[in-house]
Amino acid sequence: MQWITLFNKEVLENWRNKKWIWVPIVMILLTIMDPISYYYLPEIINLAGGVPEGTIIEIPKLAPSEVVMMSIEQLNLFGVLTIILLSMGTIAGERQNGTTEIIMVKPVKHHNYITAKWTAFLLLVWIGLFLGLLINWYYTNLLFGNLNFLTMLKIFLFYGLWFTFVLTVSIFYNTLFKVPGLVAACTVITLLGLSLVNTILGHKLTLFPNQLSTYIYQMVETNSISNHLLGTSVIVLTLTVLILIASIYIFKNKEVVN
Repeated sequence: MQWITLFNKEVLENWRNKKWIWVPIVMILLTIMDPISYYYLPEIINLAGGVPEGTIIEIPKLAPSEVVMMSIEQLNLFGVLTIILLSMGTIAGERQNGTTEIIMVKPVKHHNYITAKWTAFLLLVWIGLFLGLLINWYYTNLLFGNLNFLTMLKIFLFYGLWFTFVLTVSIFYNTLFKVPGLVAACTVITLLGLSLVNTILGHKLTLFPNQLSTYIYQMVETNSISNHLLGTSVIVLTLTVLILIASIYIFKNKEVVN
């Protein structure tokens, strides 16, 4: 009952802050911006007057799988930044202004406090991601060729694990620091560090979390789920659970000390 109350509070607060409006809009824009721009690029160039009169511009047509991955690349950068900015103050901000102390006096169980916030933000992120990929699927079929709806759902489920991981890392740093900016910086540095490790040792660490996008692309091209994709997904999910448990433990001990 306590957890439901906390969860409803977070969902309502996200609605009051218009996050239920702007997060899906951002996700939709990120997933359709590149495909639509690419499709209408000849017209855009002609309207801009950037080529000699009479010049015919032919842009190679992309396969549906390439269109989807074009959007995934945008999500890998700007989608991840959106999640970090979205969640960087969810606990740190409340700890900084003293709201957390007021809430924990109730008393509120530490794991309920953390998991309710995590779940509320996760619901927001997953719905935003689903709407973004759904609109992308529609325009991909309309402009570039057929992409199976089931394939879109698989992309959503597997890539959603990466967004879940990013959110959990942000929640973890929320329990360590009281300054939202520091939470965002540490989250970005952690993800950049993982990306650097993947760049250097990716050929050896075949199940490294950052390989997830690569295996999703292979899944779209081959229309089959590889063992590498399943293995990487399990590792990402396992790390997510461990980081969430660590977040609860750190938060509980910090509150006891305080």
